[in-house]
Amino acid sequence: MEMSSGWLAKMKAGLKIERVRNNSFWAVVFILFSVVPILFAINQLFRLRLFQVTLIDNAYLYYILMFYLPVVFLIFPATQGSPQNRVPWYDAVLFLTAAITCGYFGLHGLNIISFGWEYAAPLTASLLSILLWILIIEAVRRASDLGLMLTCIIFSFYPLVAHLMPGFLKGQSFDFLTTARLHAMGANSIVGLPLFVLCNLLIGFILFGILLQYTGGGTFFYNLASALLGRSRGGAAKIGILGSAFFGMLSGSTVSNVVAIGSMTIPAMKRTGFSAHYAAAIESCASAGGPMMPPVMGAAAFVMASFLNVPYIEVAIAAAIPAFLYFLGLFIQVDGYAAKTGLKGLPKNELPPLWRTLKEGWFYLGVILVMCYFLLSLTVEAWAPFYAGAALLVLSIFKKQTRLTWISLFNIISDLTKTLAQLVAILGAAGLLIGGLSVTGVALSFSRELVAAVGQNSLLILVAGALTSFVLGLGMPTTACYIFLAVVMVPALVSLNINPMGAHLFVFYWGALSDITPPTALCVAAASGIAGSNFMQTGWTAMRLGFIKYIVPFFFVYNAALLTYGALREILVATSFAVIGVFFLSSALEGYLWGVGRLKLVSRFFLIAGGILTAFPEWISSLVGLLILVLTTVVSYVPVWAKRKALKVRNE
Repeated sequence: MEMSSGWLAKMKAGLKIERVRNNSFWAVVFILFSVVPILFAINQLFRLRLFQVTLIDNAYLYYILMFYLPVVFLIFPATQGSPQNRVPWYDAVLFLTAAITCGYFGLHGLNIISFGWEYAAPLTASLLSILLWILIIEAVRRASDLGLMLTCIIFSFYPLVAHLMPGFLKGQSFDFLTTARLHAMGANSIVGLPLFVLCNLLIGFILFGILLQYTGGGTFFYNLASALLGRSRGGAAKIGILGSAFFGMLSGSTVSNVVAIGSMTIPAMKRTGFSAHYAAAIESCASAGGPMMPPVMGAAAFVMASFLNVPYIEVAIAAAIPAFLYFLGLFIQVDGYAAKTGLKGLPKNELPPLWRTLKEGWFYLGVILVMCYFLLSLTVEAWAPFYAGAALLVLSIFKKQTRLTWISLFNIISDLTKTLAQLVAILGAAGLLIGGLSVTGVALSFSRELVAAVGQNSLLILVAGALTSFVLGLGMPTTACYIFLAVVMVPALVSLNINPMGAHLFVFYWGALSDITPPTALCVAAASGIAGSNFMQTGWTAMRLGFIKYIVPFFFVYNAALLTYGALREILVATSFAVIGVFFLSSALEGYLWGVGRLKLVSRFFLIAGGILTAFPEWISSLVGLLILVLTTVVSYVPVWAKRKALKVRNE
């Protein structure tokens, strides 16, 4: 009895969510609804056939929904005024309703496919379809925001009124019950591609990212970045960039990256002379690079691989050069800022020795190699994070500092379940968006109309796509925004002979800009909270520091060599021009150029123009850009050279 109560006490202590932690019954229910779906996923993904159970795809998705959708109502309160320390009766009712509804569809998964229940189903299935539709909308309201919920309502109800719409917005309509059935039981809505990707690919990568965090990965990458760059000028900021890049490339997260790395780097930056808003902006931009950084990118990248019908590793490889250019731009600007303001590096006695850091955390680097090896060699990519996670757990056992305790294990379960429950709500809602557009046929007609409107002009459609992605990204989570644009906008881009990978990455980049762009700017909000800086001032600084993220999509769309498509020579030439362009562009944005020093406003203008032209993947523009860069650099350097010469003569 003592062991049982002791175990329960540890479990409740490890649960971060107060609503379930304060009640033993709900704590146990939460753990069951957390662990069982992971076992389901492992059984399904590795085809273990435990208890002779192998589920068809739609039944598997419904059963994952059966566990994670109810949890949304358990851990996300209905309103700000709802009880935060207990589960009210109405949330308990929603919990039970969601579990029963999804369980019913799971039990009848084979019948849904065999007898086409999305068009004609028993009355019970039809009524439960309405219920599931409503539950998903309420879940996304709680787990995300009002903007995505309203978008979800508009597009999921669209099949009811599509026949009344004008022009290309007109489509096939359905009655209310049929629409509900298409959403709940069709292959292109709630249990469509977004949820399929989450359940078959993303679960393992999310688990791996959380394991990395709790075994001390964030601390190791921070220490490694400190040992490598801490003594250089502006070292604290460079530590933040490199540490966030290291952590982000394995976690694929943004806000959690800010919290994990920024809590260490932002105070260090402020202590060494960086202003609060600049320190927060640097960390915001560095962490916002997480979803773009291979080998583990954000959730949208995994959905992208399924849209493109290519292995995920192909998406990761394609994203490598653009991610490098983005982080290069950050480094150049930070170094320029430090040089202008005379900021030094951190004292040697505050930095960990490189050899000791590698000796203590070598296995984190080993895990990176394990992940990359399995991503490249396994026929089923979904296995890679489980193998890498298992390796991480085994290796972490041998050190007391990284060994997991019972409390940290329940912390992991708590974080994993909250993340997956939130994603189930968001991706279920994204499925409703796709469902409303696909069953009416409006998605295809919209793409055709868009191409006709721009008159086959690829630049115009890219600008339109960028603005649309940006606006939608301000009101929707990155993944949901990307999915919507992949259905509506990408076909139009591809029809103008734009590389499909480039088209998908283009809308992904622009949709993700909301992380550093006010008024949403979630990364900025988290970082400014740590730094104690003004949100809007931090946001505008983050936009300038992250400017490369705004323009690099135009570069790789026009030259697929930047996505590693083509001969090695083409890739090297395109990358070289892009690096030169980004170097001078970033220098101009910060107002400081190596060898020259502070730049005048006119010089900055010409360097920005020359940098963009040089990086733009077209021979004439690149050569013109290089000429502008050379002439501007020479003209800027002459006064500096003359001043240095005069000073030398005077000293002699």
